Amino acid sequence: MRLLFLVPLLAPFPVAAFTAQNGMRVTQIGPTEIAVAHELRRDDSDYWCAAGDFALRVLDKPGKTRIWRASPKPRKAGEGIVFTLDPARKAEGAGLSDFGAGPNDGSIAGGTAVGSYCRPMMPFWAD
Repeated sequence: MRLLFLVPLLAPFPVAAFTAQNGMRVTQIGPTEIAVAHELRRDDSDYWCAAGDFALRVLDKPGKTRIWRASPKPRKAGEGIVFTLDPARKAEGAGLSDFGAGPNDGSIAGGTAVGSYCRPMMPFWAD
C-alpha cells in the first residue's frame, strides 16, 4: 500500500518557472525562446532584465550573448514578452534603440541587460 503512494512522486513533473533576480517568472518555451510572464507595474526594462538573467544563469550563456524581443509591439493587456537568442526570430521594430557602440539591431547583450536593467527589489512598507 505504501508503494502505491510513492508511485505518483516518481512521475516527471513539469519544468518549474525560474524566478529572476528581480522577482519575475521566466520559462524556456523553445530552443532559443524565453518567455517572461506578465506582472503588474513592471516596465519593459524589467522584462529585459529577467530574460538576460535567465540566459546567463539557466542557459549558461556568456554575457556577450545577444537577446532580441520576439513578441511584436504592442503587447496585449496581461500578456508577457517572448525573447529569443536567434536573430532570425526577432520581431521587427520591437527591440531596443541603441545610441553608441555595438550592433544597432534592437538586441542587447545578456550581461548588459542584467547589469543595466536589474534593480534591487525595494519592499513597500506602509507606516
